Amino acid sequence: MAEVILKDVGKVYPGGVAAVEAFNLTVSDGEFVVLVGPSGCGKSTTLRMVAGLEEVSAGTISIGGRVVNDVPPKDRDIAMVFQNYALYPHMTVRENLAFGLKLRRFPKDEIDERIQSAARILGLSELLERRPKALSGGQRQRVAVGRAIVRKPAVFLFDAPLSNLDAKLRVQMRVEISRLHAQLGATMVYVTHDQVEAMTMGDRIVVMHAGRIQQVDEPLALYERPANRFVASFIGTPPMNLLEGRLEAAGGSLAFRFGELALALPAAWHAAVASRVGTEVVFGVRPEDLTLPDAVPGDASASLPATVDVVEPMGFETYVYLKAAGRALVARVDSHTRLAPGQTVALCVRMPKTHLFDPASGLALV
Repeated sequence: MAEVILKDVGKVYPGGVAAVEAFNLTVSDGEFVVLVGPSGCGKSTTLRMVAGLEEVSAGTISIGGRVVNDVPPKDRDIAMVFQNYALYPHMTVRENLAFGLKLRRFPKDEIDERIQSAARILGLSELLERRPKALSGGQRQRVAVGRAIVRKPAVFLFDAPLSNLDAKLRVQMRVEISRLHAQLGATMVYVTHDQVEAMTMGDRIVVMHAGRIQQVDEPLALYERPANRFVASFIGTPPMNLLEGRLEAAGGSLAFRFGELALALPAAWHAAVASRVGTEVVFGVRPEDLTLPDAVPGDASASLPATVDVVEPMGFETYVYLKAAGRALVARVDSHTRLAPGQTVALCVRMPKTHLFDPASGLALV
């Protein structure tokens, strides 16, 4: 396996359209890194530059200690799995798996050994003589992954490989790819727009927006300590509640005020944000940190009156959409909680779990 290093990498298309800017990332040997972001953020372009399918406009890309900017894709020791399966319809599964190895003139015995090994790992042993039209979507995707495995590359690249699958198959394939990473100990770079895939699969996650890295961190750290407003709103389902208001001083303490409501801020925050008193700020709270009076946690330190708008039972939990001082909020509550539209409730806010952001730069203040 190999380390992948991108240093000041950029991609500018004709007409001056910058798809990727100042991209810096080191993927350690054996690490599973996920690039995530909305459509058009540059994540697939970055992956294609690593693969050699796009030329680099600026910076350098190194794989295994070798700069590969001018190295053709076939010589980079990478294998790529695409969103569309790209299987040869007239070939069997066995022939699809063997095709790339035959082009590289591998001995027949070694080709057979690699095919059998990949088939065992991916549960394809009984499907080797079928053609793609006789396979399900999940099986076709496993064949596409198997075609990468038989190469035994230094780096695996995945470009949104699960986008064409239904919800149940996506969950199954997420588990299989994570298991595959554990078995192979391989260096993997994975692109997705689905933040659930990113959170459940990656050792580290790279959040991208408008061609730039917003934050690189482990999944839980990314969720609990977003570096800016974009990351806070993008990571999490439902997304973080973000309220615009002002920071005020009252009776020796600080409070966030929006409309006629005010929430006292934790004392531990005072030193960090005292200079912002009287200025506009953005207050963030995740849906699970808005609770009801019958489930008040020990660290709930503020009460927020709100009116129920819509109730969405999800089975294991319920999403409750509310209005507070004319602002929309969503809370995640226990599935057995009974609420009705129009009902007034006093939400308890876990203030130590909340966030403050600068409205201009979007950067986290605490």
